[in-house]
Amino acid sequence: MMQTILQSWQNRWPNIKSCRPLETGEGVIDSKTFDTIEVDSLFESVNYATTLVGQAVLYRSLAQPLDDPDTIKAKQNAVAALNTDSELRQCVEHIVQNAAELEKTFYLLLYGEFLGWFGTAREDHEIEGFGYLQYKRGTGFMLNLVDQIKSAQLPEVPYIRSLFEKISAFGDSQAYSLMRGPVFITEHGIQSKEQRKGSWMPAILFKPRLFKPLLIALVIFAIWGIGQIFPGAFFRVSAQSLSTASVFFIPLLLIYFPIIGGFDRDNCIIPLRNQFKESPEVAETLEALGKLDELLAFLNFSHSFGSVTVLPELIQAQRHEIMLEAAKNPVLGKQSDNYVGNDFSIKNERLILVTGPNSGGKTAFCKTLTQIQLLAQIGCYVPAKKAVLSIADKIFYQAPDISHLDDGEGRFGTELKRTKAIFLATTENSLVVLDELSEGTTFEEKMESSANVLNGFYRKGNSTVLITHNHQLVDQFIKEGIGLAKQVEFSNDAPTYRLIDGISRVSHADRVAKKIGFSKEDIDHYLSDSK
Repeated sequence: MMQTILQSWQNRWPNIKSCRPLETGEGVIDSKTFDTIEVDSLFESVNYATTLVGQAVLYRSLAQPLDDPDTIKAKQNAVAALNTDSELRQCVEHIVQNAAELEKTFYLLLYGEFLGWFGTAREDHEIEGFGYLQYKRGTGFMLNLVDQIKSAQLPEVPYIRSLFEKISAFGDSQAYSLMRGPVFITEHGIQSKEQRKGSWMPAILFKPRLFKPLLIALVIFAIWGIGQIFPGAFFRVSAQSLSTASVFFIPLLLIYFPIIGGFDRDNCIIPLRNQFKESPEVAETLEALGKLDELLAFLNFSHSFGSVTVLPELIQAQRHEIMLEAAKNPVLGKQSDNYVGNDFSIKNERLILVTGPNSGGKTAFCKTLTQIQLLAQIGCYVPAKKAVLSIADKIFYQAPDISHLDDGEGRFGTELKRTKAIFLATTENSLVVLDELSEGTTFEEKMESSANVLNGFYRKGNSTVLITHNHQLVDQFIKEGIGLAKQVEFSNDAPTYRLIDGISRVSHADRVAKKIGFSKEDIDHYLSDSK
């Protein structure tokens, strides 16, 4: 079962990026794919959420995307409804905006550090005094959220309706009763007014304020009673007695504040906030708020992208399929009129072999492909004129990585272990991108090992995309009638960033070397200058 955002924070100050991908084979993507396809950058591109919990929900969606078509379609329908129904959108925006202005007061109550009576807060997570103000503000945030939902018309859209109902249901919870008050400290612990019904046992009433009229009245009455028993000048009202009494009462007040404030903090506010942190109803209410904010983020991403976006059409297929028309990278294509969109499809081919010189756009397009698949599986718009795809149970992207070599295995062994882990985790419903294969060995061994790996993935039946400079390997597969060859297009030695049919047999290494100033001529020049 997926962790709630409240659980992922684990008694720490809220962290938007607290959720991480699951282990290889357990979730749709793993940590290596997450890093390789730059999901952090994708999050920054899509993140139009205004609440902390909304941003955390969005980040979790990207780290642990859905593989249930019904849930994804429900989110898509909700986003589409917000886009077409201005009244519904304004209602949700109003609720989320109000929450964004107040939610930090609740997190301060839950996770703040108490500084004591004389402490001065200099950080967001610090609480001055005994916590009365933070308690009132924090609980007020939750109470206000429920009031807003209950005063709004219940939406007809099932996904949004369920979120409204979840927040509204918090009003029937024990945590809500404690937040609303009054609260009693009893021999059985802290109890709400509802729990106290019918009980005659004595209890201490907690109210979040330092001034306790009843307690002060009892103290004054006690002093008056002492005066009646032991009459003296101290208890007579006169100028002299008032002066004498002030010497007695001022120290009494200095004792009163820390004793009463400390008691309330340690016996009421801290135990109550611990209950709130552990409350499933509190967690579910925050989740629902975050999911409402996430829907608005999807909509605002679409409106601000700068070119056409669509909600993908989800299809059921025996194997993974995807068809994109004029697809752009969700990060690089944002607000870029010159970004080149590409058409792409995988259906019966199952194996796509992409060749081309360096800096031609091979890797950028394959990241576009995987990022679009990922956005589709969280219910978001994707940058394309048309997108039709099936749900991938696994999305993998393997790229050369020499920064984490296994001891004793070398580059070839390390990469092959990663390829093996991907292979064992995939099914015919998976999407796999392999950026080069079998690096760190001879050309002959690379040909043989790469052919074996690709044949294995092809027989498994998943969608596999290989990025390679090895046109000889592509020739071999095309000759056997396996796969489809694509190449990045160049015109006048410059990339057009279009993906076209065919096999590229040039590397343009000299062009790249000249561009960065390290061609043969450049090396000769550097050497001649050093003499």
